[in-house]
Amino acid sequence: MNRVLIKNAKIVNEGAIFEGDILIENDLIVEISESISAKSSECQIIDAEGNYLIPGAIDDQVHFREPGLTHKGDIESESRAAVAGGITSYIEQPNTVPNAVTQEILEEKYEIASRNSYANYSFMMGATNDNLEEVLKTNPKNVAGIKIFLGSSTGNMLVDNEATLERIFSSTPMLIAVHCEDETTIKNNLQKYKEEFGEDVPVTVHHLIRSAEACYISSSKAIALAKKTGARLHIFHLSTAKEMDLFTNKIPLEEKKITAEVCIHHLWFTNEDYATKGNFIKWNPAVKTADDRKALWEALLDDRIDVIATDHAPHTLEEKSQSYLNAPSGGPLVQHAVVAMFEAHHQGKISVEKIVEKMCHNPAKIFKIEKRGFIKVGYYADLAIVNPGLPWSVKKENILSKCGWSPFEGFTFKSRITHTFVNGQMVYSAFKVKEIKAGKRLLFER
Repeated sequence: MNRVLIKNAKIVNEGAIFEGDILIENDLIVEISESISAKSSECQIIDAEGNYLIPGAIDDQVHFREPGLTHKGDIESESRAAVAGGITSYIEQPNTVPNAVTQEILEEKYEIASRNSYANYSFMMGATNDNLEEVLKTNPKNVAGIKIFLGSSTGNMLVDNEATLERIFSSTPMLIAVHCEDETTIKNNLQKYKEEFGEDVPVTVHHLIRSAEACYISSSKAIALAKKTGARLHIFHLSTAKEMDLFTNKIPLEEKKITAEVCIHHLWFTNEDYATKGNFIKWNPAVKTADDRKALWEALLDDRIDVIATDHAPHTLEEKSQSYLNAPSGGPLVQHAVVAMFEAHHQGKISVEKIVEKMCHNPAKIFKIEKRGFIKVGYYADLAIVNPGLPWSVKKENILSKCGWSPFEGFTFKSRITHTFVNGQMVYSAFKVKEIKAGKRLLFER
């Protein structure tokens, strides 16, 4: 019997913070109370006084690069980084090599994760212009959803056939998650800057090439199609002020058929940071202006945006060090996402309760994840302890992603994850990941 008693924690759950104790037995939370005494000498006791105990974060959008791109990262390395950052469950995207666009390839990824993942896992089924039959075979009970790239990003998975899109939207009962950028707009913008700069286009115009207009055209089309077909739509990584008018906070999350996500980098950086960070903050969609960032924060806090995620997408230092036109988009974020949001809390931008709502509760609700995302009796013991006053600096030697760099390198965070539990197993403590691969396949109440 695995027994752990966490005492004197500031427990954060469902909009409240209360001091108390939590008892874990095997993989479940079995008791939550103001005071619990250890009933057995075999019970491990952790005193969390002064620290927050939060549900493990659920990252609904990561790219862990396996199979086929494992020089950048793999399920083992990136899930290690995730649990060190207090993320206990992740949903991985299909643009690996080969793309996860058949049930067979999709199941191969689950097989790898069952052996190698430190955190709980699910994988999105990828849609293409010609795999509708495969998409419709997807099991809603044990697969998170269907992913559609409406703008090309890493990999060749662009779905641009409108008839196909409408068929996917009207045929599947599953959640459809979309990457929204308009390809024609981007191509025209790129051509314009190539005419101005030749092959030496600077990264400082990335947000003008992959523009606010490109995002808005695509996301507004996706929303119109979802409304027409009744599809369950979730829009990934919003980045513009203009798109915020497309979303509502007038109905409870459980009743929304169209939901929205924002990523850490779009809440943190602006286009002014390209001058110093260069390709290391080159993402698709692009980091935009300070006005866009302000609008994203407003929409997050007033519940037009439902989820905070990472779009964790590592590339090697060598790949990122190429010229702007050759450097791939994306970067590693899972290790630093939760503490980055706690940094925003220290800056007075967001409450701890709201961080937990957007990073833990809401992903569980949106994807209907079984028994995770909350601190409740009978739920899996996926938990993180956060010390809000333990500063640490991000350095090469403490970065766990295989790529070995971070856009936060050199930054000192005020808060630190001290413990992470996955299915009741303490997988991270004393600033080290233990060799316990406790991750399980996520299941869904559908």
